[in-house]
Amino acid sequence: MKQSLDYKLIFALAAVGIIWGTTFLGIRVAVETIPPWFVTSIRQGLAGIIMMIILLFKKELKWIGWENLKHQLVPSILMIVIANGFTTVAEQTVPSGLASVISAMSPILIFLGSILFKLQKPSLRGFVGVIIGFSGVVFIFKDGLRSFLDADYRIGMMFMGFAITAWAGGTIYTKLHGNKSKNIVLNLFYQFSMASCIQIVLAFIFSPTIDINLWSSKSILAALYLSIFGSVIAFFSYNYALKHVTPVQVSILAYINTIIAVFFGWLILDEKITIDFIIATILIILGVFIINYKKKEKKPL
Repeated sequence: MKQSLDYKLIFALAAVGIIWGTTFLGIRVAVETIPPWFVTSIRQGLAGIIMMIILLFKKELKWIGWENLKHQLVPSILMIVIANGFTTVAEQTVPSGLASVISAMSPILIFLGSILFKLQKPSLRGFVGVIIGFSGVVFIFKDGLRSFLDADYRIGMMFMGFAITAWAGGTIYTKLHGNKSKNIVLNLFYQFSMASCIQIVLAFIFSPTIDINLWSSKSILAALYLSIFGSVIAFFSYNYALKHVTPVQVSILAYINTIIAVFFGWLILDEKITIDFIIATILIILGVFIINYKKKEKKPL
């Protein structure tokens, strides 16, 4: 009997690849007039409210217990407060394209971490796939790699380094402990709520005097987009995908995110798609294929 395609998984992976590719641009627009920690606290706070409404409608809103709360607090801090928050702070000084290329390094950390925690066996093919995919990302930005040495970007680069390390740690932790509670919406409600509370405190610490009148409608709309699509839909899809495939297979979508980020740079900012981009795309797709390719096994009769 043929195994039917998991359309929910395909949709989840597509949502992660496409939506998070647009968030780099969304963050850049949002932080133009809104302080970064306010962007993140609004984003996660609204996402938490949306999750709560869904849970109330389904009559599934409940206390998850201290043990499960601990399992939700760790990814909340690592993936939402640190990874998402630091990326938002970094994009005040680091261009969205450069932020996306740094984020594309996370699959390498996740691949190594998955081997360390025995979520995946060491594989030369997997490592080669990650390297080839990342080389495609570097190829896109090879003309702008000098920015890594620019003093103006150093603080932002440091924040991005913390961000991808925290994201890798959160992804691995979620894979190890996420299956202990199968209600993804309930888990995310607690994750978003806790993250938003931490981030609003950070917002008032780093931006004690704010003038909401200075916030442009474009930045506010970008923050709303980040909340509904970047947090609610994409985080749900990411957690769903983690229950069905390996962390490395999900994380490799970071390369797709970069292609999407470049595409929207072309669409909105009139950036040209060159032969370099086409070559890079081929490298990235090849890397994804190498990591995900599995030989068909003969099933016993």
